[in-house]
Amino acid sequence: MKLNELKPAPGSRKESRRVGRGTGSGSGKTSGRGHKGQNARSGGGVRPGFEGGQNPIYRRLPKRGFTSPNRKEYAIVNLDTLSRFAEGTEVTPELLVEQGIVKDLKSGLKILGNGELNVKISVKAHKFSETAAEKIRAAGGATEVI
Repeated sequence: MKLNELKPAPGSRKESRRVGRGTGSGSGKTSGRGHKGQNARSGGGVRPGFEGGQNPIYRRLPKRGFTSPNRKEYAIVNLDTLSRFAEGTEVTPELLVEQGIVKDLKSGLKILGNGELNVKISVKAHKFSETAAEKIRAAGGATEVI
């Protein structure tokens, strides 16, 4: 099989409807848009969220909450993920990205204490949950805040 021999599966691609090509085609003259009205015009139609003049749902519902412009989002890794590393490994954010465990570091790396850790490793991260730090130390490892 070569790239030039690739074809879509039969029935997966549909010919587009050619409108405005004469009355014999079944969609000539008004091209399936009916007579007059907003949707018959070019550029016609209503904006998203418009409900025909009725107060739209996004205006009927009260505003709620607050989004901080300074919010920091962390890439999260649990302890059970770290237990796959060999004894004595120094786990850094760069290593986790390299291994494909973390795709995007965002504002930094945070280690959470979900799962068990049974290998002695030293972990460097931007943040640790209390339980994660306790479990790493209990396994004989070390934590370091970058």
